Amino acid sequence: MDRDGSNPSRAPILSVMSFTEQASRAKVASRALAVLPRAQKDAALQAMADALAAAVEPVLAANALDVAAARASGTGEALVDRLSLTTARVEGMVDGLRALAGLPDPVGDVVRGWTNANGVRVRQVRVPLGVVGIIYEARPNVTADAAGICLKAGNASLLRGSSSALNSNRAVVAALREGLAASGLPEDAVQLVEGDRSVTGEMMAARGLVDVLIPRGGAGLINAVVDGSKVPVIETGTGNCHLFVDASADLDMAIAIMLNAKVQRPSVCNALETLLVHADVAPAFLPRALAALAESGVTVHGTPAVQSYSPDVVPATAEEFDAEYLSLDLACDVVGSLDDAIAHIRVHSTGHSETIITSERRSADRFTAEVDAAAVLVNASSRFVDGGEFGFGAEIGISTQKLHARGPMGLPEMTSTKYVVDGDGQTRA
Repeated sequence: MDRDGSNPSRAPILSVMSFTEQASRAKVASRALAVLPRAQKDAALQAMADALAAAVEPVLAANALDVAAARASGTGEALVDRLSLTTARVEGMVDGLRALAGLPDPVGDVVRGWTNANGVRVRQVRVPLGVVGIIYEARPNVTADAAGICLKAGNASLLRGSSSALNSNRAVVAALREGLAASGLPEDAVQLVEGDRSVTGEMMAARGLVDVLIPRGGAGLINAVVDGSKVPVIETGTGNCHLFVDASADLDMAIAIMLNAKVQRPSVCNALETLLVHADVAPAFLPRALAALAESGVTVHGTPAVQSYSPDVVPATAEEFDAEYLSLDLACDVVGSLDDAIAHIRVHSTGHSETIITSERRSADRFTAEVDAAAVLVNASSRFVDGGEFGFGAEIGISTQKLHARGPMGLPEMTSTKYVVDGDGQTRA
């Protein structure tokens, strides 16, 4: 057994090299990927998909080891579900790689261009980031998704999954590398980073070898990478997502959106975590809303104003209004005005997705202008804040930062830009 509790004889060990060597090889591979035409990248994605489709049985066998170990350690079923692969889920990973091959290539796109008065021509052109390190928890499907998105955008990927999915990730990455080799591309374009926590520290310190880090997971992981990294970080966000029911809201609409945002998939970052209700509609809305939430199995953690409408509401601590539950729990408060709702969100928001339900355009416009978040929604569920739902076709995560990428990150967000300047001998006076 290795340090992660896995059985090396049951899953291929892809590398015993040091992280520095892995990153150096990734850097070399990234230079080859950066100049590839779309046809070669798309062919590689198809070959990776073929290899993964042919490896369903070994991938599922490796995943069974991880799931058994997780259950033996007392991991909750919700997390076990995130870890588990099925034939359908592996087929979904295969389909995702094939879909990527059909998407436009962002590399080489001209963001803007112009000609100066002196005849010098200036273009801002999309280019790959280079070597992308991704640190993520559980969910082995992220392994194929991230590798494919990075490759399509011309990047090499260093994939640091959690130890709980080690066997699964080894099997998936082995298949992806087989596909790369079959297509004539460097296998080092996709690598699994193994080892104890010190290796994560090496990734965060590898400035010059790793061009950007993307953490995907809970607040603890994200904060550790943001606080400790010397490598630039694209911060994917935790989601304390709010829904404000304005005085003019259509209450039927508000209940439908509330339930969809909270109940459809409560364990994801775009799920509703805090409900704010205007005092003018609280007497009409809250009895109906609380009953509907209770029927859906949601525990509401409310202030005294909310508790007065139902004995099933449990008292909310002040800390719970900063919580990302990721479960069938919901914080709730009554506010006196739109101003109060915006003030509450400013204090407690994680900057992910914030929603208003209103019939007044003026209220909607104020909310969208004054609330600072990656996505602001009017009369729609926060569950739409997703790369696929936005029509991007692929997503590496949802960024809550303000630099480079914000919101769902599709292929263009996995690129940087460079300026290309063409002249005819002009010199500066």
